[in-house]
Amino acid sequence: MKLKYFLILFLVAPFIFYGQHSIKGTFTPAGNFELALLYKVEPTHSNYVTNTPIAADGSFEITLDSTITKGMYRITYAVPQEEYNFDVIYNGEEDIELDFNSETGVKFLSSRENKLLESYTNSMLMITNSISNYYGDTSETKDTLALAAIFKTQRETQQGFEEASKGTIVSNFIKANKPYIPKHAVDVQTYIQGLKDNYFNYVDFNNGTLQRSKFLTERMLNYVFGMSSNNGNEIEDYKRNIEVFNSKIKDAADVIKKSLYTDLWEQMVDLKMEPVANFIAEKYLMDLSVKLNDQLLLQALILYQDTSIGNPAPDFSTEVKEKEKTVLKHLSELNIAEHYIIAFWSSGCSHCLDEIPQLHEFSKALENEKLKVIAIGLEDEPDGWKSLTYDFPNFLHVYGEGKWDNKIGNSYGVTATPTYFILDKDKKIAAKPEDLEALKQFFEK
Repeated sequence: MKLKYFLILFLVAPFIFYGQHSIKGTFTPAGNFELALLYKVEPTHSNYVTNTPIAADGSFEITLDSTITKGMYRITYAVPQEEYNFDVIYNGEEDIELDFNSETGVKFLSSRENKLLESYTNSMLMITNSISNYYGDTSETKDTLALAAIFKTQRETQQGFEEASKGTIVSNFIKANKPYIPKHAVDVQTYIQGLKDNYFNYVDFNNGTLQRSKFLTERMLNYVFGMSSNNGNEIEDYKRNIEVFNSKIKDAADVIKKSLYTDLWEQMVDLKMEPVANFIAEKYLMDLSVKLNDQLLLQALILYQDTSIGNPAPDFSTEVKEKEKTVLKHLSELNIAEHYIIAFWSSGCSHCLDEIPQLHEFSKALENEKLKVIAIGLEDEPDGWKSLTYDFPNFLHVYGEGKWDNKIGNSYGVTATPTYFILDKDKKIAAKPEDLEALKQFFEK
């Protein structure tokens, strides 16, 4: 019996050995990176595979054994991982070698598929630059034959790479990226309109390979942010582009729609484009989160909307002195200042201990009826917080019991301290400054 198992192992082992491949390369500048993590990318999430240390000279190597199947993979190298990463194609048949530079990105040294995509991208970019240079030339007389020749080169380049990539994973990206190419020279307005009208012509939103990459998200973002009308109203431009995009993904699976719209919503949140973020939520994303029973996403959308500029601030109670008496009043009932600052802080937060005293001095410099600060201490226990409150007598103080599980903090979506909200006299949110300097600038305008 033992001999039988030995023979089986003997026969299988060589196939396991020769079936192994690797991803290796170098991160530069050397010494700036510590760990490379490998994930396999799925349509709506990524699965952790393995990790490897990055040596002092920047070199790394990840072994891909027979359990690692072909597909799209993502290497992350810093936090936040959503920002510091790049994708690689693994076809299960070849080693991958690359150089990564924090300034210029990734360059593939070996791997036919990755080098083919890299070559395609660079070739098409050069042609696009030639087209841009032609239309950017302000000469009164321009050689239209030169433009027609550029379009001919672009068409032949696209066809050539489609032929070269047949039967490969990278073929999905090359075909989907096929641009609008006029058959003859056209004026710039016609060309731009053609780009807009044909931007998604070759994109299949149900293509599994595209779903397992950044391609669909990047295609969406490039359209929404890149196809402006130059009318000076970028918010309306974004909304209009989003509506066009929605018409292009009508046949996509709901889970893919939700994933893409979540990416777009988060982008608008990061850019502080509240009207556009709420437009996405109200028109598309809330319905999708309900349909797919994603309660966490739905709550996040509602919370963001509730704390958007122009909306009434979430209500809570605070102690106020009236006629030598201390009474409990709701925020919405206060009528003691032209503006209010809601300042979330913590006695254990070093940034807070630096900024809160400065905020107190700033508030003292203004007349009482101009500004009132309501300082909410997010704390695990009250002793340290209570002793510090005596240093800031101009503030209204609220004890935020439970720290990150505090009801008031949660209603404002607070995830870090200090966090500031500026309210107008009607207790509507007027601004959400990122830091104390931005807060001061609001009142110095």
